[in-house]
Parts: sequence; structure tokens; C-alpha cells
Amino acid sequence: MTVGPLQSRIGELERRYLSGTFAELCRIESPSGSERQCAERVIAELRAIGVSAQEDDAGSRLGTECGNLLAHIPAAAEAAADERDRDGGRCVLLCAHLDTVPLQAPVEPALIDGYWENANPGILGADNKAAVAVLLALARHLRREGAGLDVELLFTVGEEAALAGARAFDCSRLRSEVGYVFDHASPIGEVIVASPSHFRVDATFNGVAAHAGIRPEQGRSAILAAAHAIASMRLGRLDEETTANVGSISGGSAMNVVAERCSLVAEVRSLKDERAEQEVAALVARLHEAANLPECECDVDVSVQRTFAGYRLAASRPAVRAAERALLACGHEPVRIASGGASDANVLIAGGLETVNLANGTERNHEPGERVSVRALEDMLEVALALIDELGAEVAAPAR
Repeated sequence: MTVGPLQSRIGELERRYLSGTFAELCRIESPSGSERQCAERVIAELRAIGVSAQEDDAGSRLGTECGNLLAHIPAAAEAAADERDRDGGRCVLLCAHLDTVPLQAPVEPALIDGYWENANPGILGADNKAAVAVLLALARHLRREGAGLDVELLFTVGEEAALAGARAFDCSRLRSEVGYVFDHASPIGEVIVASPSHFRVDATFNGVAAHAGIRPEQGRSAILAAAHAIASMRLGRLDEETTANVGSISGGSAMNVVAERCSLVAEVRSLKDERAEQEVAALVARLHEAANLPECECDVDVSVQRTFAGYRLAASRPAVRAAERALLACGHEPVRIASGGASDANVLIAGGLETVNLANGTERNHEPGERVSVRALEDMLEVALALIDELGAEVAAPAR
């Protein structure tokens, strides 16, 4: 919700660059694991303004096309000179991810009634290319106008694959004291102060193959066992802080063969670790119970992985306070929320960097019909600039 009129700091050329760059980024297909072309576009845009981006080894470690990109924009010369007697100068991290969920259709951005949408029936990729475009526009602005502190830009890969790129990133490379991620598809102004822990559960049922028409009695169906297991699970929203889901299932070899093998992947999320662990234990129990049913009699192999940790940020944390001041300065009423989703902020916080995830105004992410307004893109850029101002002002303020 906006709280007052805002005198825009971005000019017409910056507006055109922001929208044009966003549309071009969306046209570049970059589902998780295939981010190379998008990364090269980001590298080229930064190189054009004299900023180099260093790629890490996450790509080779994950077996994907490319790694995470880290760029550094120094403070303005006069501000940097003032920092010589301080601890090397303060620095802030801004982060966005290059990948998208899988595409249902080619992306052809279309501007309709002030909103960018995909002209085809599929996702647009605003999650998270809206933020990527904003960080590129921010970099151009800072190179021209300068800033009162250093800025690091981190572009991650594999965020949609359980934050894989961020988890492979070495947080010790960062100089920043605080960080901000623009990766929550909700109205600008929302500040995500809590995010869940996440567990992945992989299960494979092993039965016995048999001809389905001649001797089905001799077979033991792995698909039947998986079906019984799923039917007995508590799935969906379990309470205000906890969810569970079976996201994929595959098995069998042919219509006329009792299925010898069937695998599924499930997840559990909760803002409370102990609650998540309870539901994981219940889900695993259902898997074993189904395998042991008389009509199934299958073996089951189960593995559980805690993929990332949740967090809660106090309203008094400096990074939260700075974000809320920046939002107010841009005419947005800050609203603190807990989210059922995760972002690279989860990993950065676990790595020791106080990080806040901020809403970016994207709507219907991960769905056909995903969209983001031109106004939201521009507002996001204004908020990012205000964040730099807020943190830069803290640098410039005399010690007390």
C-alpha cells in the first residue's frame, strides 16, 4: 500500500532501459540448470558499464551450465576516500536469481494495460527476472551517480531447485554486512521476516514384475504401494505454519506389466523445525506402512534431506529497519509477513549474513498468467535506490 506521493528519481531513459531489459531477459529461456545464456546477458550488461562479474564453480559442482555471478560496484570516489580510516568501507549485497521454473510455452513478453505478460500460455519469468533487470538498472544508476558505500550484486543459479546455486556459493567471498533479496511475489511493501525450513523426502518402492493378464497374482505392484502411501498422507496446508506435498511420482514399464518399481518425491515445510520433523516422521511412517500392506508386500527405500533452514528476523534488526525506512521513503507502507516460500535469503542467513527478502510486485509466479506491472518494476528500482541511500547515510553519519 502506498502512503503518499513519490518524486521519482529515475529518468525516462532509465525507465526504457528497465522495461526493455526485463523483456529481453524474459525471452531468454533459463530453467534451472540452463542459465548460461541469461548469465552471459547479465555479464555483457555489466561489462558495458565497466563492472566485471566473477563466476564461481557452482555450475561444475551441480552439473549445470554455469555458476553464480558476483559483481562489485565501489562507492563514489569521494565517499571511498572518507572510508580509508574505517574498516575498509561498508558494503551491502543485493541478490536475484537467473533461473525460472520449467517453461510451459515460449516466452513472448507483451505489455497489456500496464502489465508485462506472456503472450503465450505459460509463465513469464518475472520470478526472478524482474529483480535481475532492476539490479542491472541499479548498477547503471550507481555507476553514473555514485553511492555512499560499496555494493555487491549476486546473481544465483538453481534457486528454483531448492536454492541449489546459493547453497553451492561460498559466502565467505562476500564483504557485505547486510543483504537484500527481491524474490517474493506479493505487493511491494511486504517484508518477509520468517521463512520455513524445508525437508525433501525421496522414496522408491521395489516390487515384483509379472504379466498383468496371465499371472498378476505373482506380481507385487510398486505403483499400488505408492498409491496407498500417498492416499494415507496428510498433504496440503496442515496448519498456518506447515505444509506437505507430493510433487512427482513415476514408475512402471508397460501397461501389461505389474509395476516392479515406483518412485516419488515429497516435501515438508514449516516455520517451526520441530513441527517439520514431526510431519517428516509421519510421512516416512506412511511409506513403510504402505509397503507392508498384504496387498503390496514391497520393499521401500527412503531418504530424507534437510535442504535448507528457516529463519525468523526480529523487527529490531538493522537490515529490517533500513528496509522499512526505504519503503516509507518511496511511499510504501511496510508490512511484515511470514512466508511459506523460501529464497536465497534462507541460505545467506544460514551463512552468517543478515539478509531481508522483499516483495517485488510480481503476480501469479510459477503459473500461466504470471505478470508484473511496469509500475512495480519502477517502484522496485526506487526502493533499491532508497536502500542504498539509507545504508549510505549510516556510513556518512558521524560516530557517536
